[in-house]
Amino acid sequence: MDFAFSAEQEQLRGFAREFLAERYDDVRLAALADSETGTDGDVWPRLAEMGWLDGDLTFLDQAVLFEETGRRPLPAPFFSTMALAAPVFDEKLRAETGAGGLRATLAWAEPGVPQGLLDTAGLSTREADGRITGQKVLVPDGHAVDLLVVTTPEGLYAVDAADATITPHTAIDGTRRLADVRFDGAPARRLADLSALTAIRERAQAAAALEAVGVAQRALDLLVEYARTRQQFGKPIGIYQAVSHKASDIYVRLQEARSLAYWAAWCVDTGDALAGRACLAAKAHATESAVLACEQAIQGHGGIGFTWEHVLHRYYKRAQWLQAFDGAPRTQRAELAAALLD
Repeated sequence: MDFAFSAEQEQLRGFAREFLAERYDDVRLAALADSETGTDGDVWPRLAEMGWLDGDLTFLDQAVLFEETGRRPLPAPFFSTMALAAPVFDEKLRAETGAGGLRATLAWAEPGVPQGLLDTAGLSTREADGRITGQKVLVPDGHAVDLLVVTTPEGLYAVDAADATITPHTAIDGTRRLADVRFDGAPARRLADLSALTAIRERAQAAAALEAVGVAQRALDLLVEYARTRQQFGKPIGIYQAVSHKASDIYVRLQEARSLAYWAAWCVDTGDALAGRACLAAKAHATESAVLACEQAIQGHGGIGFTWEHVLHRYYKRAQWLQAFDGAPRTQRAELAAALLD
């Protein structure tokens, strides 16, 4: 069996890396993170032109993009649209998204109840006669989308963002903010049964793991570059074990995380029976590794790594966002252990 990426996937990776590096250097990324919305409002049509929003992409194709948008954060609702909402899109919505005319997200969490993707027992948001009433919280990119996929006990429904009251909040990651959303008889269209959340969760966990791999890779790259160029006592600091061991530890965890993340992506792409377990393992290990990688890289930079001006804290915040998404790693490991022992 050939486990290598196809020529098309490698080309997609190269184009994505070049595009993101040119469009979002450290200065622009910081400016967008500290802006009013935290998003690049002009990039969405460009993503459509490059084929990133194409419904014909396999999940393994998208996996390459998710990793690259972790390596260089994309201040747009790409994760929210492609990982959280698109799995339940019909042909019309897929076509609108592919043409660059639709940004979307999933609204699932509610105040006062458990907020995992599969925690549906206490949902109070209701659909009646084609209209949605209720409240959702912690909606990723809720302020920056055109469509909300809303969970109710009756199923998943599409609601135009214009028909909801949206209150954005600054999250730990300024380029991926959250919002509270209130519906008061908003017109809604049914998309899927509530059981579709299982597939959404697997895809979202795999995507989060892949982004985390990109974050960890960037943290390692920054540390290695600094260790080669920063000198102390007339020598590059990378020759000292206190620094080189940090880079080595990041590298080892990164390779484990990358293997798990792409295994999860393959399982999702092929519909493998182990997809649920693979995604739990990948999300837990990769996001935890990204947080540790950023911490080690910040420490390896010394004082400059702790400053607001240095870009590393942007990656650290993205890593923390990903780690918290759909529960902490210990929660996923407990669920995985229960599944293995069942």
